[in-house]
Amino acid sequence: MNRRTLLAASTATLLAGRAAAQAWPAKPITIIVPFAAGGPTDLMARIVGERMAKELGQQFIIDNTTGAAGTIAVGKAVRAAPDGYTISIGHVGTHAANGTIYKNLNYNLLTDLMPIARLPQNPLPVVTSEQMPVKTFKELVEYLKVNGDKVPGGTAGIGSGAHLGALAFFAATGVKYQLVPYRGTGPAMQDLVANQIQVMVDQSSNSLPQVRAGKIKAFAVTAKARTPAAPEIPTAAEAGYPMEVSIWHGLWVPKGTPKEAIAKLTAAVQETLADPAIRARLTELGQDIPPREQQTPEGLAAHHKAEIDKWWPIIKAANIKGE
Repeated sequence: MNRRTLLAASTATLLAGRAAAQAWPAKPITIIVPFAAGGPTDLMARIVGERMAKELGQQFIIDNTTGAAGTIAVGKAVRAAPDGYTISIGHVGTHAANGTIYKNLNYNLLTDLMPIARLPQNPLPVVTSEQMPVKTFKELVEYLKVNGDKVPGGTAGIGSGAHLGALAFFAATGVKYQLVPYRGTGPAMQDLVANQIQVMVDQSSNSLPQVRAGKIKAFAVTAKARTPAAPEIPTAAEAGYPMEVSIWHGLWVPKGTPKEAIAKLTAAVQETLADPAIRARLTELGQDIPPREQQTPEGLAAHHKAEIDKWWPIIKAANIKGE
């Protein structure tokens, strides 16, 4: 092969590479979800993913990888090919709390994944089964003072959002109940409706539909102010037990993913969260949509680091350890 042929071949390869990069995405994109189908994180992935698919012209495939409070899914996301075709969704539990709860993680939450964008967050309603014999938040606290050791409450595992909500509830009220771990709050909610468990402190996107259907009871939200999605539910502070816990979500890709792919994914998120229909649906679920300037890699990275700084001392003080 002569020099001219080599140069032509090299140029063709370079142009093909550029064309491939410009053509991204050329196939479906997978979202790794760290919890079971039907839960709030899964719902967020499906609402956002469906709209992002329209922006990018490719199908979004949901991969529910459950177990160990999301650590299995995050590890899978870290090991995925950094080509932009595998992204992962997570929240304060999977991407902040787990970093100190699980001492033998084979990844670094701040360096082994690259942020795409910050997604909406929501406060946690304190809810019980319909058969719980109390009518107010204060009555619930008094009931648990006497019966807490006999009352099971659901979480999506150690370090999950529902677990952090329970810790905040314990700290604010001075009472406890039994913690029953599930592979997601979707299955836990099913058991709450069936009265197999009696109490949860769970995301509004998971709780409010069941409250509105009259299948469970809501007593308070863990926020400074009442949620616009359910203004009839008082804050815990109104009953004399202030607590503030909001479960935020974000999207990440494996380290090394091309910047061009990340930029297109970020733009797709921003257009999705600007869609009036999507905003209305998320607001109905009690979600607080962050400002557009926070729907960026930089916005997620800053919030992520701040939440790690907030929760790690709390978890260490509680001596919580992963199984």
